Amino acid sequence: MMKTIALCMIVKNEQEHLRRCLDSVKNKVDQIVIVDTGSTDETVNIAREYTNDVHYMDWNNNFAAARNESIKYATTEYILVLDADEYLEESADLQKEIASGADYYFTKIHNIMSFERALNHLAIRIFSNNKDLYYQNRLHEHLNIMDEKRNLISGQAGLVIMHTGYTDEMMEGREKAKRNLPLMLKEVEENPTVYNLFNMGRTYMWVGKYEKAITFLKRAYPMSKNLTIASDLIITLCRSLGEMKRYNEALQILQEAVVVHPTEVDLLHLQALYYMEIDYYIDAIDTMTKCLDIGDQGITVTEGHGSYIAHFRLAEWYELQNDLTKSYEHILEAFKLKNDFAPIMGKYFKIIEKANVPLEEVFVSTNQLYPISNSGQLEKMLEVMYQLRHPLLQRYLTEYNVTVQDNVMATARQYARDYDGAQALWLGIEGVDEQNGEDILLLSMILKDRTLFGRAKTLLNLSQKEQKNLYKIIIDEPSGDTKLTLHLENILERVLMHLIRLQEFDSFEKLLNYLWQGSVDVKIKVCEYLVSYGFNEIAIDLLVKLFEQHPRNISIIKMLGDVCLSNEYYQDAQLFYARLLEFHPEYSSYERCYLLSEKVGDQTSSFNIKESIKLKFPLSSWVVG
Repeated sequence: MMKTIALCMIVKNEQEHLRRCLDSVKNKVDQIVIVDTGSTDETVNIAREYTNDVHYMDWNNNFAAARNESIKYATTEYILVLDADEYLEESADLQKEIASGADYYFTKIHNIMSFERALNHLAIRIFSNNKDLYYQNRLHEHLNIMDEKRNLISGQAGLVIMHTGYTDEMMEGREKAKRNLPLMLKEVEENPTVYNLFNMGRTYMWVGKYEKAITFLKRAYPMSKNLTIASDLIITLCRSLGEMKRYNEALQILQEAVVVHPTEVDLLHLQALYYMEIDYYIDAIDTMTKCLDIGDQGITVTEGHGSYIAHFRLAEWYELQNDLTKSYEHILEAFKLKNDFAPIMGKYFKIIEKANVPLEEVFVSTNQLYPISNSGQLEKMLEVMYQLRHPLLQRYLTEYNVTVQDNVMATARQYARDYDGAQALWLGIEGVDEQNGEDILLLSMILKDRTLFGRAKTLLNLSQKEQKNLYKIIIDEPSGDTKLTLHLENILERVLMHLIRLQEFDSFEKLLNYLWQGSVDVKIKVCEYLVSYGFNEIAIDLLVKLFEQHPRNISIIKMLGDVCLSNEYYQDAQLFYARLLEFHPEYSSYERCYLLSEKVGDQTSSFNIKESIKLKFPLSSWVVG
């Protein structure tokens, strides 16, 4: 037997969204009730096109009161609650959902976010109209389902409520939260329930007061067991701890949480991110891999945390370890799953460039992964390639006969190594944008072109002394002992990275001699670039020189050990890792030693290191498995 159901809404100035919402439900419900709280636009007139059940209420800063006003007019067996910027999919079957006769139903809300991503969470939006259910709380209203004596039966709806205003609401919510703080504090003081404590903590997190957020969330945490908000509360608490750089404390909570909530992928995803923050590489990778096993599921799920974002993170982390084979495997899977997500597209091109895949092969495979069928797709591809200064930008502009600004065309030609074509364009452009200053400086170094340098120096915010020092590189004058400013170091570091990408080693060597007079930090970054693009032997030679000058520098010792391990210079790696343990007896040093012992097949050493990690670093999970 079919049951009756009413849509109950509260609205104010919702003319933009209301028709879509009501069109999605008008043939699926028996009654539509709308309570207007003070609209000054066409909202009420639109509502009257769908129902005569339109009522008015003065807004009194009490969401529960407004919701209760709307449901009191329902004459049906069940109630559906929607906001104006929500709607049902065409396939939604409300009769099928309520056929089981539960007292209330958890329903998935699909929140559409920026950059074509989404966040899914559960909320009670369908409930019985004859069980004395009503809303509580002025803010963050919720149904009174917590009384265990009532023996209410819950159900899980299969339909999805689409919500398009989530990102805007998050931005507005921060301002609203600041205004509503006094009201919320009064609410939580009068009624310190787990929901009120949770919402108080979440509000403080939104407005950036993380210490206060942690205080309220820790009070709510012990009371949240077995509640649907438990995982959301834990994530909010741990994110607040993370904002305070208290990663170890957050990980202790997450270690317990992922056991209690094994299918909540957002919990695992956060755990993996925090492992990475404290350099627990093995645990981070293992945990993120578990996210892929679980997939995008849980009470609250950020889309991609169990799929394309997990692959993206793993690609990043393997890239950091210079394991380009595994990095490529994961970015390829991410690209297949979400080929219109710019960060994934950008990472894909970076990784295949580092792997030195021939450009023609890259072009063919990319067209298969990202077949361009409209101008929007082409625009996204060109934007990513321009930002990356990718050598295929020129190919795409030619292939699709695209007319672009002269600075974009000059950039495309330059990074496709058509230096003469780029030079002609740069010198012909009037009023070059500051964003291209470093591009022109790079080309002036490659071509030793003083005119190009003259154009570049006006765009780079350089002092007279910095300009003179740079000019010495262009005319290939011995630099002598020159002290570099931080600003100039940063510019030259980025230029040198492009010289490595373009394999312009004559210019690279001249610039390197100049940079070598700078800080040890910039020298380390130069070595990192060389290693990431596969020039390990050059990096080792430079790192050995640095090590002789700075024998206790942890970053230098780490990198020397890592690159020796990568090149299978195991005895050298062992020497540097032993030194690392001596000067830096942190977890990451033990992990490096373990990976080396595994590589050389030293089982005794592997066992001993694992035992040391168990003893010294109880947060590590992989050693227990």
